[in-house]
Amino acid sequence: MKKRICRVLVLALAIGACRFAMTLPQEAETAYATEDQIDKLKTQISDSKSERDALNAQKSDLVKIRNQLKQSKEDLNNYIYQVDSQIGTIQGKINDLSAQAEVKRGQIANVEEELESVQRVQELQYEQMKERIKFMYERGNYMTFDVLAGAGDFSDMLNKAQYVVQLAEYDRMKLQEYMSTVAMVELTKEALEEEKLTLEETILQQEQEEANLQALMNEKQNEIYGLNEDIATQEEKIKQYEAQIAAANAEIAAMESELSKLQVNYTYNGEPFIWPCPQATVLTSPFGMRVHPIYKVNKLHSGVDMAAPGGSPILAAADGYVLRAGWQSSMGNYVMLAHSDSLVTVYMHASALYVKAGDTVTAGTTIAAVGSTGDSTGNHLHFSVRVNGQYVEPLNYLPKWTGRKNF
Repeated sequence: MKKRICRVLVLALAIGACRFAMTLPQEAETAYATEDQIDKLKTQISDSKSERDALNAQKSDLVKIRNQLKQSKEDLNNYIYQVDSQIGTIQGKINDLSAQAEVKRGQIANVEEELESVQRVQELQYEQMKERIKFMYERGNYMTFDVLAGAGDFSDMLNKAQYVVQLAEYDRMKLQEYMSTVAMVELTKEALEEEKLTLEETILQQEQEEANLQALMNEKQNEIYGLNEDIATQEEKIKQYEAQIAAANAEIAAMESELSKLQVNYTYNGEPFIWPCPQATVLTSPFGMRVHPIYKVNKLHSGVDMAAPGGSPILAAADGYVLRAGWQSSMGNYVMLAHSDSLVTVYMHASALYVKAGDTVTAGTTIAAVGSTGDSTGNHLHFSVRVNGQYVEPLNYLPKWTGRKNF
């Protein structure tokens, strides 16, 4: 009697458990979201929000910068130095933001791939569940009776009942995996939106910093040009300019005088240099005597001007030794390279310097970034060549220019 009751109870338990079973006999293997993956997405969402907060905290305060600069306008040289410092800082921010935007675009592409992958998993799991539900609706109870009725004895029936229970447990696990995948899809979508928002904020701030940079450059230009309204002031400014040029030439000459002591082991073989500003769009001013565009005096223009986007690379025109890398009121941020004991190149008005005195460089090494520091009112490279202490035509040492000229 007890044996019969046990058989009935086991049969009832197996039938109940089987109603939850939703597996297919040959179900395809599918990946599913893990707790680590979900935690990683949550962290990515949080990090993206923190990035936007950090971006907002780093914005340049143009009003504050202007107020600081007002204090140095009485001394024009000091004013130009202060403006150049701010220009270099903002150009650095622009370069960093541009790099951050590229990284963010890569992260967005990765998240989009992850989203496509997890959505495919979700769709596959969903289709499998539909098929299983349909199968169980049509044959679930009959299949259970068939399995149990085919038992040879009580022990066999217990084994088959355990199998039915395991099927139900497996189905519950698959349902949990599906729900986890659904959560993963939603989190991935959220992460993607957060990354896109951060990219938009990065681009917006880059544009704002570019506007700040242009505003400072315009103010610097207006401040310098504004001196033309006062003849006495202009005459004084011309004296200052001539003093600046004299100081610049003296500084360069002093460096050249050190060449023999430094024993620079370079010789010039007569081959053309490489173009020091590969992103130059136009040559704006030639080497030779000209009327200075700001001071309206006839002076030697000691090099050739190459207009290029701010922050674009300035390259060493040939193998050389860095004699000087620093700031001077007329030249702004500049680099001076020795290519032999008598041949020197000078790169002026940079927004940033990437080498220091004493370094050795090879042709094509990025030594600085294009800017508008010093006696300059627009982004460009002023490139000079000196032989035996005298400025010479730079284009004679460069490959033929095939682009536009504004002269």
